[in-house]
Amino acid sequence: MTTEDVTLSAEGLRAGYGDLVAVWDTDLTVHRGGITGLLGRNGAGKSTVFRALAGLSPAQRGAVRWKGEEITHLPPYRRSALGLAVVQEGKRVFRQRTIEENLLLGGFSTRLGRRALRERARSVYARFPVLADRRHEPAGGLSGGQQQMLAIGQALMSEPEVILLDEPSAGLAPSVVAEVLDVVQQLGRDEGLGVLLIEQDVDLVAGLVDTVTVLELGRVVYHGEPSAPRIRAAMEAVHATEGAK
Repeated sequence: MTTEDVTLSAEGLRAGYGDLVAVWDTDLTVHRGGITGLLGRNGAGKSTVFRALAGLSPAQRGAVRWKGEEITHLPPYRRSALGLAVVQEGKRVFRQRTIEENLLLGGFSTRLGRRALRERARSVYARFPVLADRRHEPAGGLSGGQQQMLAIGQALMSEPEVILLDEPSAGLAPSVVAEVLDVVQQLGRDEGLGVLLIEQDVDLVAGLVDTVTVLELGRVVYHGEPSAPRIRAAMEAVHATEGAK
């Protein structure tokens, strides 16, 4: 992949909450048609990076760029209009609304008419047939895995160029994780989206992504090819150093 393929990037990103710095000087790129992994243990700073990229939390320093143009201070709805979609951790769907209503709400920012949105919903149903079978039922009646599929479907309703996924495998059975990650792989390699996959599971990420950035204690400790042994060695080295202090 070349620099021309970079759709979303962070340069020297520092972010946190109030005066607390949770992530220090992080560089990250998401390429068109590629899957980038962001890996780390709980508390490593992954979700802080996610929120800064999505515009949900401000960056304290550094820059977020979209196709080379700085968007560091753009609000989330402006980033969405550019082509950025997010799937936050926790299967965030409108539980009292039907599956179809959830999808239509996912496309609200596009300002398309109802007929066009229903066409887009049909493409989501083709990807997740279980949602089509239950499209008139409340989303709260879905299993955890099905709710995660619906959350991804909502994000796809805007026909994004880049999708950010914050731990989509959390709390799901292995068979469901495999189904969700098959879709992630299709989005990146088959359909040309840029994908940022945030996860904790080293083997899961290493077997799926094109390149990986590993955070530990808010700092990048590894960036490069998704080699599970190298990733584990980098993570363990940090904790061995901390334990020796």
